[in-house]
Amino acid sequence: MELLSPAGRWEAMEAAVQNGADAVYLGCGQLNARRGAENFTPEQLPEAVNYCHLRGVKVYLTVNTLLSDRELPQAEDLLRLASRCGVDGVIVQDWGLAALARRIVPDLPLHGSTQMTVHTLAGAEEAARLGMRCVVLGRELSREDVSFICRNSPIAIEVFVHGALCMCWSGQCAMSALIGRRSGNRGACAQPCRLPYRFDGGRSGHPLSLKDASLAEHLSELRDMGVSILKLEGRMKRPEYVAVVTRIYAALLRENRKPTSEERRQLELAFSREGFTDGYWRGRPGPDMFGSRAEDAASPEELFREAKAAYDRGDLRTVPVVMSARFRVGEPARLTVSDSQGNTVSAGGPVPEPARSRPLEAEEVKSRLAKTGGTVFRPEKVEVSLDPGLSLSASAVNALRREGLEALAALRTAPPERREDAAPNMPENCRAWSKDPGLTVTLLHPEQLAEGLAELAPDIAYLPVERMADFSVTALRDRGTELCALLPRICTDHETPELLALLERAKALGCASLAVQNLGQLVLGERTGLAMRGGPGLNVFNSRSLAQCREWGLESAALSFELRYEQIRDLKKPLDCEAAVYGRLPLMITENCLISNAGRGCEVRQGRAVPCAAVHTLTDRRGEDFPVLPAFGCRSEIENGKVLYLADKPEYRQCGLRWVNLRFTTEPPEECVRIFRLYRGEAGDAPDGYTRGLFYRGVE
Repeated sequence: MELLSPAGRWEAMEAAVQNGADAVYLGCGQLNARRGAENFTPEQLPEAVNYCHLRGVKVYLTVNTLLSDRELPQAEDLLRLASRCGVDGVIVQDWGLAALARRIVPDLPLHGSTQMTVHTLAGAEEAARLGMRCVVLGRELSREDVSFICRNSPIAIEVFVHGALCMCWSGQCAMSALIGRRSGNRGACAQPCRLPYRFDGGRSGHPLSLKDASLAEHLSELRDMGVSILKLEGRMKRPEYVAVVTRIYAALLRENRKPTSEERRQLELAFSREGFTDGYWRGRPGPDMFGSRAEDAASPEELFREAKAAYDRGDLRTVPVVMSARFRVGEPARLTVSDSQGNTVSAGGPVPEPARSRPLEAEEVKSRLAKTGGTVFRPEKVEVSLDPGLSLSASAVNALRREGLEALAALRTAPPERREDAAPNMPENCRAWSKDPGLTVTLLHPEQLAEGLAELAPDIAYLPVERMADFSVTALRDRGTELCALLPRICTDHETPELLALLERAKALGCASLAVQNLGQLVLGERTGLAMRGGPGLNVFNSRSLAQCREWGLESAALSFELRYEQIRDLKKPLDCEAAVYGRLPLMITENCLISNAGRGCEVRQGRAVPCAAVHTLTDRRGEDFPVLPAFGCRSEIENGKVLYLADKPEYRQCGLRWVNLRFTTEPPEECVRIFRLYRGEAGDAPDGYTRGLFYRGVE
């Protein structure tokens, strides 16, 4: 297994390499999920690759954020730079960027970021069809989930084994964006999950702050099930932290053992939030997984000082070489140097002369060739074949050694030959809607589908597939409303049979389409024969992502909640587009059931198959209430405290959208009808406590 360490800046990269990392991942500029890290400049990137490759370490570049159309040319330049300087792979989130990379730098390996929310075998298979060579699985998966995917995946699997856990499934969090414009999907998360909240008016605590993960006890399991890459989190942490954690995990892998009590102590000293958790890995989410860290928590200065002193020397990571020198009468001196990766180089020197006094001795030559100090090379074996009675100056032998090692260094750092092609044009038949957009509704509760709403005949009604049988859909069908099964944003492999059964039941009720929310759900259209629409979980942020949606065969796509209206307006639209213009937008989808964790009587945990009906509330320090709704699979979905409201704004009608969506969550039936009528242009009052969301502000 490959140990992959974080490199938020140059010193952290050195710390990782010197302490045994097989690979490092780093960002260049701002187009990565850790914009707050120092990161690397375009000028530093080739130097960083050379530093790592010289020492036998791979480099993965993170371009793992959602990108706007204006940012794609910059990302294209970065991909070309990465390919030219020999980066070993690029970690991506954005579908449009992945499609672009596949065309312009086809030989540059692509890895699917955890931000892609891949958490099923079907997701890994679709990632492979997109040209990915590796995919990072969601951190919430259990050992059984990971094992099943590894046994059957056509591409390599990467797993986070140590470091911070996000409360929300990666790629699905909008909390930081909607509260403060700092988008987690664009590398600027403000970590609101680490703040105190009250649940249902109770005592203040940290119900969203997970302990850091540590799978140090489970490395043999990961190896046995076929995981290819073990990832350590920490691009925002100190280089000394990177050194300590990398050193311990490298030792555990090298020696095939579990950590000692001293190593556990050092891991906790380096950074923890009241200890570590392996709850997701063991399939046991719950209150024990949570912890916080005091703002004034002391750094382990002695441990870090020792770690820094060690990697600052720069001699912890050396490259073993075999040197073979030949000195023959009448022939130029010749040195061959080989490394363990199969690289072999030769260097030539002057023709040795007959000795006038003391002849050259083999042991003397070996001693001089072995003096590799000041380089990364360590002579593992030195062989000398020497005709008797010859003489060669010490400077000539030294030059021979220097030339050979320089040639080997050049060979080890030489970038591979890779193709580059021009960026493809966008499809010509883009179809921005020129009329007023139609109205669609998303309903979460059967009682919201009152007769009055059905009479208004929305174009499409998105109904959660797990509750569709509870809705009275006849009135909608009779008025020509398309029924679309809204799939859950998260559905693991062991939950998929239940999802397929629910879809078959939805078809029997007259459902015409399904709304896919992640990569792994694209196969469900073929399996069920239903038309496919793109749900908001796909995070569509640019025109090339829309083009990819069309390639997948989607009939429409919901756009990201984080786009400004100008960005929506200017998108090239190769298929029908939809955007939310009303409702409580989802902030988080959590694997931990907040209702169960708070002891509020989770009905699924009590053996009932239906999700909990009650709405619960998180309250922040400023008194803002965030509804907590049950979600498929005994998960929780946290909604924004204010409803998005744009009925009185003309701009949403001028963005080329085929439809706009009204998302009803906590609204009673009469309010659903009233809001729908407002968006039809009828007079009425705006809802209390509304927000314009990110429609005008956008995100960082």
